[in-house]
Amino acid sequence: MKTPKERSGPSLASFRPQLERIERRFFLKQGLSIGALSLLSGCTLKDEDSVDRILWTMSRWNDRVQAALFNPDSLAQTYAETDVTTSFPFNAYYEEPLAPVVDCEKYQLALSGLIDDKRPWTVSELRSLPQATQITRHVCVEGWSAVGKWGGVPFKTFLQRIGADLTAKYVGFQCADKYWTSIDMPSALHPQTLLVLDFPGKPGETKYGYPIKIRMPTKLGFKNPKFVTEIFVTNDNPGGYWEKQGYNWFSGL
Repeated sequence: MKTPKERSGPSLASFRPQLERIERRFFLKQGLSIGALSLLSGCTLKDEDSVDRILWTMSRWNDRVQAALFNPDSLAQTYAETDVTTSFPFNAYYEEPLAPVVDCEKYQLALSGLIDDKRPWTVSELRSLPQATQITRHVCVEGWSAVGKWGGVPFKTFLQRIGADLTAKYVGFQCADKYWTSIDMPSALHPQTLLVLDFPGKPGETKYGYPIKIRMPTKLGFKNPKFVTEIFVTNDNPGGYWEKQGYNWFSGL
């Protein structure tokens, strides 16, 4: 026969480790934005952990909230030439010497998914399209930021040119450094989202994403893929490299 203590179920003490973890996380997260909160929690998410499953749910809820709050007509702040960070930081999931060097002469941008014209594009062909320049702030989830100058094709213009299904939900990116990520279609169509051909840094430097980067000043830095080799349009959320590890998918600013 079970004792009264056994019949009463687990004691509060048995849940103390989980409660302490929650307390530590919420203490660290006080004052953070919804998106930054889930980014912080995403660093240690594990499916088998009941506490972390709650955080996974919170992160996905944050995605929905941020998407609902996103204003496709609201512009990120722009800056003057004098504000540009002179030594723009390099950041990736690998060390700087390991950044890929892509042969621009042989490069072709692959297209797939819900796109009418899937023929690949060369850099020279991309430069024949209307160009735009922006000076905006890159904000990294690690806590630093830098102002850079980027030039290239407005992404909405490119998507229209290739006959992408603009009613689809997602645009995904594969990269030469084995990175991948995806964004929602409203963010892809934002007037400041740019298919970058001209980068910060010194002439000839390739480490910032050459020959193609997707620049979105309305999102955190890790959502801005570098060394892009393929763009695809889909109605199935492709996720991403960091998103798979628990980082907030929408990650808008």
